[in-house]
Amino acid sequence: MILSTKGRYGLKAMFVLALNEGKGPIPLKQVAKEQNISEQYLEQLMSTLKKAKLVKSVRGAQGGYLLYREAGSISVGDVIRVLEGPMVPSECVADDDSGCDNSEFCVTKEVWEKMKTSINSVMDGITLKDMVSDHHKKMESSIRLKLKE
Repeated sequence: MILSTKGRYGLKAMFVLALNEGKGPIPLKQVAKEQNISEQYLEQLMSTLKKAKLVKSVRGAQGGYLLYREAGSISVGDVIRVLEGPMVPSECVADDDSGCDNSEFCVTKEVWEKMKTSINSVMDGITLKDMVSDHHKKMESSIRLKLKE
């Protein structure tokens, strides 16, 4: 199971907004430059994230995008599911009841269910605030290593 660019780039964009939380709207051009993502592609992703009320836009010269809610209340799972849909290892465990005729007797369905539960648990257990915190720790560690050299 591999995420598409929608999920990967969308999460990167949300990370930039979380990293700049409290600093006002962030221009899409800045997000695109920092993450090396096409601005036009980001516009499409932001439109989807805006409809899902994960981001809000501000028009004008000082405009850009902001998180709709605090970074600590938006999980990786919230972002990924909006952009990618449900994360399931097999169609038979999708939430849309598209299960197979053999689901009662299928020996692998339980495996797929456990995988689905684990994937969702990880995605829902990490917030944008956690990502920002991890980023700051990595930056501090990198600085300490450079100072020792």
